[in-house]
Amino acid sequence: MKICKQRFYSTRIFAAITSIFAVVFMECGLIMYQPLTVEMVLVAGGSFEMGKDWGTDAIGDITPLHTVTLNDFYISKYPVTQAQYQAVMGSNPSFFYLYPATGEVQGKRPVDTVSWYAAIVFCNKLSLQEGLNPAYSINNSTDPSEWGSVPTGDNNIIWDAVQIVSGSNGYRLPTEAQWEYAAKGGNPNAAGWTGYTYSGSDTIDDVAWYNNINSEYRTHEVGKKAPNRLGLYDMSGNVYEWCWDWYGDYSGEDQTDPTGAAYASGRVLRGGSYFFSTSSARSVYRTYGYPSFADLKPGIRLVRH
Repeated sequence: MKICKQRFYSTRIFAAITSIFAVVFMECGLIMYQPLTVEMVLVAGGSFEMGKDWGTDAIGDITPLHTVTLNDFYISKYPVTQAQYQAVMGSNPSFFYLYPATGEVQGKRPVDTVSWYAAIVFCNKLSLQEGLNPAYSINNSTDPSEWGSVPTGDNNIIWDAVQIVSGSNGYRLPTEAQWEYAAKGGNPNAAGWTGYTYSGSDTIDDVAWYNNINSEYRTHEVGKKAPNRLGLYDMSGNVYEWCWDWYGDYSGEDQTDPTGAAYASGRVLRGGSYFFSTSSARSVYRTYGYPSFADLKPGIRLVRH
């Protein structure tokens, strides 16, 4: 019994230490320790017109436009970094794992090349490390170690049946509606709100890393561009970000806290990236990826309720 207790406490201590420090391997071969903190921003609930392409760079609404009402939620200030992902998962899948831009820190670049399946594992592992109730359940288990290997081929029927645990306070992926609402700066009736094309500006170079000269076709340390009204960084450009929803046609009906289509072949990706054009960095732009693949080198942004 004493041995079991010692192992239990050792495991908890290790998890606590891991959640505080992330190991970052620099190009020179040295090891640095950085604080692992997922900064969360409260987004006050409200109603907005989903699909409305605001601002001077708007090129067209995503139809049918519909009014969505959301309750309060928390969203991460930055995309998950490589250091944060490494600390939780014990590995770094990023294509851009070397050669940061001059003056930038490798571990602070967004993690990329993360499949949707791996993203939900990350969410639950981080929740468990922080003593929270995990948000996702597969086969009635919220422990990713019981889910088996992360699928890498075609869509997986068992993993596609993942459920959100009612009342959980753990980390999760944003719904597509939460993502767009946050990217646009929250409640449009709030003082100081402006309808921009991109997240925080109509001038894309102020807020986003996108293709060609701007990004040098690589990701960049998070937080180097200007934030939007809510203080959120990199919601336009840098890396695409996974959402919870299956990719399906919009409903023309008013909705409250929608969670997307019942099923489709792919999950929603938002925000554009270092590789793609200005149009994909618009706050309304949507595309998708198969949950087992990471072809567009997507990353993660977290939400908590």
